[in-house]
Amino acid sequence: MSDRTVSNQLTDDERGLEAALRPQSLQEYVGQSRMKDSLEICIEAAKRRGEALDHAIFYGPPGLGKTTIAHIIAREMGSAIRSTSGLVLSHAGDLAAILTNLQERDVLFIDEIHRLPASVEEALYPAMEDYQLDLVVGQGASTRTVKLELPRFTLVGATTRAGALTSPLRDRFGLVHRLEFYSPQELTSIVTRSAGLLNIPIDEAGAAEIARRARGTPRIVNRLIKRIRDYAEIKAGGRITRQVAQDALVWLAVDAAGLDEMDRRILLTVMEKFNGGPVGVDSLAAAVQEDRGTLEDVYEPYLIQAGFLERTGRGRQATRLAFDHFKKQKDLLSLSGDDTSVTTP
Repeated sequence: MSDRTVSNQLTDDERGLEAALRPQSLQEYVGQSRMKDSLEICIEAAKRRGEALDHAIFYGPPGLGKTTIAHIIAREMGSAIRSTSGLVLSHAGDLAAILTNLQERDVLFIDEIHRLPASVEEALYPAMEDYQLDLVVGQGASTRTVKLELPRFTLVGATTRAGALTSPLRDRFGLVHRLEFYSPQELTSIVTRSAGLLNIPIDEAGAAEIARRARGTPRIVNRLIKRIRDYAEIKAGGRITRQVAQDALVWLAVDAAGLDEMDRRILLTVMEKFNGGPVGVDSLAAAVQEDRGTLEDVYEPYLIQAGFLERTGRGRQATRLAFDHFKKQKDLLSLSGDDTSVTTP
């Protein structure tokens, strides 16, 4: 679903843009104030003692800045960063190759750390606790274990599924932070900053309009800016105002609540074909012609978080907020491709 304008998943062609717009320091980093306050104190304390920062893990939905904060930690500590993924580290030897090349106080960033195989995770425990790596050398009767001393490094983990972490791994992190969705005011600041870095003329009202529809996620903000810039260059002389942003978002089929065509199709199906619900997830998936896993993992999280959909013991149910939204957005309902006659139960 990476082709969705409001997807919070990073596509390959967006990696360069995201890196260019990434804040370089805690001072530049917008939002997550409690996390920032904690990190500022811990980083400064570690630097004064000449020690590595405690191992840290950050969790929350995609696109909220977990990778960004890992790079900021390395920069604030004056250290290098080595990045990898739980999907890449398939054997303990892969982990050993990385750990033995780290320098004192370097940062090792493991994205999707909940995907680490058990053998790699177990090899990580002594590395995190004692800065030692146990390697098994030889085979059969000649098998022996060799201990390697490691530099004192900082492991920074990121995950979108904190519940999938094992307790032994989770307990070895000294700093644990959940990243929350951003407020419209925080996203407006991010829009303005990103537009400035990209040399896109934008006024405050235009920035606020983009922020309001970005689903609380900086990654979506930056994707919308890129698309709206194209629209503005062709249709509005290149400058983004509120009206230009609104017109561009209609063109992108993103409505006032940040819902796209598939979001609206799911909600309208529940409201109209199933009388507002409850409806079983399998029946709903069949009705919208989508895979159950994709429905649960890709579409439902935001609809539930935003208060448009509820999970009940009997199935999915549209909320009063969903009915109210569609009554206010009749001019956008035609974009969904469904019958637009929405009634309140």
